[in-house]
Amino acid sequence: MVEPIEAILPGLQKTTFRVTSPATRDYNCIAWAAGDTTHWWWPDVDCDNDAIYWPPGAALEESLDAVVAAFATLGYAPCSGEELEPGFEKVALFAKESIPTHAARQLPSGRWTSKLGLREDIEHDLHALGGDVYGTAVLILKRSAAGQ
Repeated sequence: MVEPIEAILPGLQKTTFRVTSPATRDYNCIAWAAGDTTHWWWPDVDCDNDAIYWPPGAALEESLDAVVAAFATLGYAPCSGEELEPGFEKVALFAKESIPTHAARQLPSGRWTSKLGLREDIEHDLHALGGDVYGTAVLILKRSAAGQ
């Protein structure tokens, strides 16, 4: 039996969330936040798998700087707040002890969307994912929205 999402991420018990797509192995949270549902984004230097992707120019290391550099290839840059800003798209980076663990993308409603490992995508409050699994949201990135 598959463990309920709320058991893995207890912060979801205190807020409203909803599953928005079925589980898949096709992509991970970094790819989902980047808008890519065809690859698994991770800086894996020893991987020989075409499904794994990392943007050229971003360091092949598990660091926040490398993830920031990966999102910079899409036009994202660090910003000061998680609040919804018309004309901008935002991504939140989570980390534990400075090691990146998760990324979430802000929706036009101001809520957030995440791919949970090999599990489903969900819509949620940003800080509901904080805890033992993902650590905390440590950095917000933004870019001009497409067509703006």
